Amino acid sequence: MKVAFIGLGIMGLPMATNISKKYDLIGYDIYKKETPFKFAESYSECASFADVIISMVPNNDNFESLVNEMLPYVRKGQVWIDMSTISPETNLKMVNLLKEKGVTLSDAPVVKSQPAAIKGELGIYFGGDKETFEYVLPILKCMGKNIIHIGSNSKGLEMKIIHNALVSEIQNGVNEVLGLAEKSGLDLNDVVTALSYGGAQAFYLDTKHENIINHTYPTAFSVSNMNKDVHFAVDLANSVGARVPALRHIAKVYEEAMNEELSSSDFSSTYEVVNKNNY
Repeated sequence: MKVAFIGLGIMGLPMATNISKKYDLIGYDIYKKETPFKFAESYSECASFADVIISMVPNNDNFESLVNEMLPYVRKGQVWIDMSTISPETNLKMVNLLKEKGVTLSDAPVVKSQPAAIKGELGIYFGGDKETFEYVLPILKCMGKNIIHIGSNSKGLEMKIIHNALVSEIQNGVNEVLGLAEKSGLDLNDVVTALSYGGAQAFYLDTKHENIINHTYPTAFSVSNMNKDVHFAVDLANSVGARVPALRHIAKVYEEAMNEELSSSDFSSTYEVVNKNNY
């Protein structure tokens, strides 16, 4: 099975590298990259080479553009797995467009960040038919440790959006209570330790408290990306009639973070927005 991986960014490059250890793989990105596998020269080279195409791009517009670039070159019987986090609506639109060319598109967005991508320990939510899932599962296992078939097309994306919605709500709770503790004069290192003793212990707090305490935010997952996902979650809630007042508030926090030019900072930097400390 030959694989073409398109989108070699902070997540895509280590994901592709792990696949290349077991499969014949070429990779492509709009920016030339040094890679441990062959770097393709064009979209047409990717399409002519691959049995399975995998993409990992930033947003809706990028994915639509990629599909349109690839359409003249893809062929009947190919499988395309998009691992980007885009809107379910955009995914379904591209499913139908590629279906006309005989190409099966499924969604398989990931959770966790770059360290997990490097280790091949991502969580992967698959949306598509069961037969395709079984076909590509060995490839997915090169990248992920926790892999689940959620349902039909776009359901993997809906699951990713719901996951990140909960992360954002946990995060905002951490932002608010650490800000409260800081303004109350408590030592935040002691606060983090004390919170770990009870039901308030949380993975986000465990992994991000040093960033927050030191007011330094090296980017593992950007404000821009979480802003996109939070707004996807609000859109999903609107479409199904779900009441999500906290999520709507958090969307405004992220809008403010974007206006404060924190888009490329780690999403933990929203602590500064919520608590109005010095950047």
